Amino acid sequence: MLLAAGLLTTGQATAAAEPQVLSTNGAPVPELAWGSCGEDYPAAYECAEAEVPLSYRRPHGQSITLAVGRLPAKDQANKIGTILYNPGGPGGPGRIPPKLTERLHERFDIVGFDPRGIGSSTPLRCFADPDDGQLLGGPFPVTPAEVRQLVRDTRKASELCARNAGPLLHHMSTANVARDMDLLRQAFGEERISYYGISYGTHVGAVYANLFPERVRALAIDAVLDPVEWTTGYHPRERFQPFSYRLGSHNGSQRALNSFLDACAEDERCAFREPGADLLAKYNRILDHLEREPITISTPDGSSSEITYQDAVGSVQGALYSALAAPALADFLQALHQAIEPDTRLSSTPVAEIPQPVPGPGYQARYTGPEQGIAVMCSDTSNPGNPYLWSRYARKADREARGFGSAWTWLSVPCATWPGYDRDHYAGPWDRETANPVLVIGNSQGDPATPYEDAVRTSKLLGDARLLTLDSFGHGARGYSACIDSGLDSYFIDGKLPPEGTVCQPDREPFDPVAMP
Repeated sequence: MLLAAGLLTTGQATAAAEPQVLSTNGAPVPELAWGSCGEDYPAAYECAEAEVPLSYRRPHGQSITLAVGRLPAKDQANKIGTILYNPGGPGGPGRIPPKLTERLHERFDIVGFDPRGIGSSTPLRCFADPDDGQLLGGPFPVTPAEVRQLVRDTRKASELCARNAGPLLHHMSTANVARDMDLLRQAFGEERISYYGISYGTHVGAVYANLFPERVRALAIDAVLDPVEWTTGYHPRERFQPFSYRLGSHNGSQRALNSFLDACAEDERCAFREPGADLLAKYNRILDHLEREPITISTPDGSSSEITYQDAVGSVQGALYSALAAPALADFLQALHQAIEPDTRLSSTPVAEIPQPVPGPGYQARYTGPEQGIAVMCSDTSNPGNPYLWSRYARKADREARGFGSAWTWLSVPCATWPGYDRDHYAGPWDRETANPVLVIGNSQGDPATPYEDAVRTSKLLGDARLLTLDSFGHGARGYSACIDSGLDSYFIDGKLPPEGTVCQPDREPFDPVAMP
C-alpha cells in the first residue's frame, strides 16, 4: 500500500495541507455590456464578455474573460430574475442557452456561458497544430498494441500541454467555475442564484451549493453525477481507481440498453424485435462478430459504412442518450444483425442511419479541443499515476457492461500523466445546508452517462434536496415530460418542490412517432 501511494495523481492527496479559497475573495464584479452576438447566433440572444480573475488567490491580478450569452425574458415587466445554465461536458460551451421551458422563458432571463478555458472564453490550448488534438481524442483501445499506442499518445499530449498551455492549465477546476458563477450572479444584480445544470453541470451545481450555500435561491440538477465519486470516491482505496470507472457510467449505459431492449421486445414497431428471441443475446452476437472483424452496412444515402467494435459501442451509447432515438437505434442494430446473418427473414433489407448525439445550438468559438474538458476532469479528480492500470479496470467494467466499460473507463487515462494541478479545487464536504432546497432529477430506467443511483445518492448527500424521477431512460429529463417541466416551472417560479417520491411519466414511449416541427 505504501507503493500504491506513489501512484496517485492530482491534488487530492495534498489538499488537506493547503488552505482552500472558499469564496471570490473580494474579486471585482464584472461589468457586462450586452450587445449583438453576431450573425452566427440566433437573433433573440444578446452577448457580452465578463472579466474574472485567473486565480482567486490573487483576485486583482491577471484576468481572463468569459463569453456570456443571454436569452431575455419574454415578459420583462414581470421578470422574476435570471437563471444561469450549464450544458455539461466538461468542455461543453454553454454561451447560447435553451429556453428551458416556455414558462421559464417568459419570466426569466436565461444566461449561459462558456466556462473558463473553453470555447469563446479565454481558451486553454495545448496544441499549436490542431491535428495534435487527436492524441486525446481517439477510440478506446481493444488490443494490447492499441493500449500501448494510447499510452504513448496521452503522454505526448501531456508533454505538449506542459510546454504550451500556460498558467490557465492550473486554474481549470470546477470550483473556479463556481466562483466565476458567483461573480456573474453579482453582475446580474441577483442576491441569490437560480441555476439549471445537466450532466457535468450537476457537479458545477453541487460545488456551488457547497461553496456558496447561502446564495442558493433555486438550483436544479438533472442527470446527476455523484460529487464524491467524481472527486475522491467514498473509500480510501477508490482514490486509486480511474475516476471514470469509479463513476459507474458503464452500468448506467447497460441499464439504459436493457430498458431499450425491453421496450423493443414489447413493441412491434421495433426493427430489432424478434418474437421469442433474447434480444441481449442477439446484441452480444453482433459484438462477438465485431470483436473479430468490422461489419459493412448500407446507409440511407446509398453508400456503405464499415463499423468497428468501437464504432458500434459508441453509436449505441450515443443513441441511448434519448429514448426518442430508439427507432434509429433499432434500425442500426438490425442492419448489423442482417449483415452477419443474411438468412434472417425480413420484409425488406434494413438501411441504417448510424445514431448520432443531437448537437445543441450553434456557437462560434475561438478554439475548441479535447484538452479543455480533460483539464477540468483531471483538476477535480483522484486517479492512478500508472496509465497501464486503466486496462485492469476497463476489463473489470466490461464484465459488468460489455463495451461500455472500456468506453467509459479509458476516457480518463490522460489524467495519469496530466501536468495541470489546481490547488483551489473542491473535494467536499458536500452536505452544507443551502438557503433553499436543491431539486435533483434522474431517469430511473437508466442514464447512459450518469446512473440514476447517483441522483438518488446525491439527493441524500446534499444538505437539503428533493428527488424528482422520470420513468424512462436517457440522459436528462427536461423536455421529455410535461410533468418534469411543470415541476421545474413550479420550483423556479414559486419555490415549490414536488411531493416526495414523485415519479413522472414521459410524454412519448420510445417507439412512438415524433412530430416534426
